[in-house]
Amino acid sequence: MVRMLRIRMVCVFSCVLAASESFAAGWLLVANKGDQTLGIVDPASYLQIAVIREGGVTGHEVAASPDGKTAYVPIYGNSGVGRPGTDGANLVAIDLEQRKVIGTLQFGHGVRPHCAVFGPKDGLLYVTTELDKTVTVIDPRTLRIVGTIPTGQAESHMLAITHDGKRGYTSNVGPGTVSVLDLEKRRTIAVIPVCHEAQRISLSTDDEWMFTSDENEPRLAVISTRSNRVEKWIPLPATGYGTAATPDGRWLLVAVPDAHKVAAVDLRAMAVARAIDVPAAPQEIVIRPDGRVAYVSCDASAKIAAIDLSEWKVAALIDAGKYADGLAWAADR
Repeated sequence: MVRMLRIRMVCVFSCVLAASESFAAGWLLVANKGDQTLGIVDPASYLQIAVIREGGVTGHEVAASPDGKTAYVPIYGNSGVGRPGTDGANLVAIDLEQRKVIGTLQFGHGVRPHCAVFGPKDGLLYVTTELDKTVTVIDPRTLRIVGTIPTGQAESHMLAITHDGKRGYTSNVGPGTVSVLDLEKRRTIAVIPVCHEAQRISLSTDDEWMFTSDENEPRLAVISTRSNRVEKWIPLPATGYGTAATPDGRWLLVAVPDAHKVAAVDLRAMAVARAIDVPAAPQEIVIRPDGRVAYVSCDASAKIAAIDLSEWKVAALIDAGKYADGLAWAADR
């Protein structure tokens, strides 16, 4: 009887563990700007297990296909946003199983393609194309451009899309604005003044709020997606950068590069509740689909900090490539 009870307990534990691992199964992808490679990180071992050369200079961001099989890396160039340098003109598709480039899309001229996001409903790939002041719409299966959406602003750098796939929002760095886009009609709905210089953008889990960091003051703009206005400013420990909301909608994590921290904003109180120390220059944040771990690229350190969100502490530091920046989760389906 005792033996049978032990067997049942082991089976129950194994099933729970298997379900947990299955839910979190996948790969973490990282754009290693300095190495001009895409890194593949095993989240179980906290190791970068492969690097794939992109064949261009250089990719800042990466998007994973919904089936987790392909990565798409826009090749931005060797400059920073709004700064002199080369103007990237292509995007590469990388097979994550074969670990090689399997296709290239040429934009035809220098556009500095930067942030790539999959439409949650139409399966199309939306890529910010800064120099054209547009978001370019791409069929990822054929690697062909199927449309463009004007943003009405220069330096449209990052993009967030609502869960219903109807609205897109770009942070326009130099103008300090956010463009509101109708993705179905492919037009600009509004341009929201925010600050002198805006960086990065994300949405709350319920799509009620968008967030962008002021690059000149230590504060985060909270913008209503209903009114298209800045409704609140949240003080930060220093100027912020990348942001990401937890799947339960309770927290917003904010990279704070100059303070070497990640701030956790309580979205009920709309205030910073705690801050976690991370390596130098945190940039981008991706939260694992199960909501248990947040991954933070720290480009000056060539590290990725894995933050345990139940303990609010760094569980591991992952060695990545030089100037690790853009992150994406490739689900194993």
